[in-house]
Amino acid sequence: MAYKKRKSAFIYSNEFEKYEYPPYMPFVVKRAEKTYQLVSKLGLLDADNIKTIAPKQASRAELEKFHSPRYLDILHLAAGEKICIIDSLMGIGTLDCPVFRDMYDYSALVCGATLTGTELILSGEADIVFNPSGGFHHAKAAQASGFCYLNDIVLGCINLVEKGRSVLYLDLDAHHGDAVQEAFYDKKEVLTISLHESGETLFPWTGSADEIGAANGLGFTVNIPLPLGIDDKAYLTVFDQVVIPLTKAYDPDVIVLELGMDALAGDPLAHLSLTNNAYAEIISELLRFDKAILATGGGGYDVEKTVRGWALAWEVLSCEEREKADFSLGMGGIMLQSSEWSGGLRDRTLPISDQKRRSLDAAVKATMEIVIKKVFSYHGIEETQL
Repeated sequence: MAYKKRKSAFIYSNEFEKYEYPPYMPFVVKRAEKTYQLVSKLGLLDADNIKTIAPKQASRAELEKFHSPRYLDILHLAAGEKICIIDSLMGIGTLDCPVFRDMYDYSALVCGATLTGTELILSGEADIVFNPSGGFHHAKAAQASGFCYLNDIVLGCINLVEKGRSVLYLDLDAHHGDAVQEAFYDKKEVLTISLHESGETLFPWTGSADEIGAANGLGFTVNIPLPLGIDDKAYLTVFDQVVIPLTKAYDPDVIVLELGMDALAGDPLAHLSLTNNAYAEIISELLRFDKAILATGGGGYDVEKTVRGWALAWEVLSCEEREKADFSLGMGGIMLQSSEWSGGLRDRTLPISDQKRRSLDAAVKATMEIVIKKVFSYHGIEETQL
């Protein structure tokens, strides 16, 4: 299939380079900077259909579209070292969300970047937007959680919905997108789909297939908990048999895509076994719907793998991969640990035993059957035999 060039925007500025989390935390702010440097080096920002856009911090009024004023007050004061607070109810000062100077300004800039992406889409200036700094899907209206203080994704979705756009939110992070789910749990203007490691084995311990929405949103929350060690083949089976039919039926105006790279094999905080080829394949399939796509970063705690995964995602999103094949060696590409990346952006395929294949296939089939039974009827989709 021939892909047209679409108006694409990469959201980044050197303002992000001012910020960092405490050095003992696994969350590394510089992943986005390294991604920007890599795609620049590979010429993936040079085409005439691509713009690099610098964002501004989200305003207080914009943040209050989702976050409570009191929470924002406390977060701002704590970040400015004007108060010393440990508030377990608000999640501030915990092990995963410690108080540090940059937490408010950095988070507001990330939110501003995602909101900038929505405005580019709404104005027609861009069809494809990538904010590698975004993806803070655990931050709730009045609670920090999971390295997330402010929720850029919810704010972006709210902005799109307020302007009359229907949204498909697809979360590919290894961790369940709990706060985004919570924000839209009783609404149908945002269909949330989260593919994640089962909450039985991974934070935030939520996201069972039984969580399908409420009230007007019944059937518009879709959770696909995945077994440990899931590989590309099993993961793409889930995508093809669950996500694709739902996307066709819902027919959104905009797809918001959270590209957490912690589902990659070897990530220190999760237990899945994808290669970045799975992300590339999913993006290629989503492009076939010819919808506006707003992509964000997310998790990913092996920095080199995350950076390469996001660079590959951008390559596919901007349709550059099909014209610059020398940067990508395909499914058999060599994954090098060199900073030169001369082996291409794609990971090599990972072998799997027959026994593991049978185990994964059985687990995935059982989960898909539950999800299909619970949500397909709300979208007028006939259940099919798996």
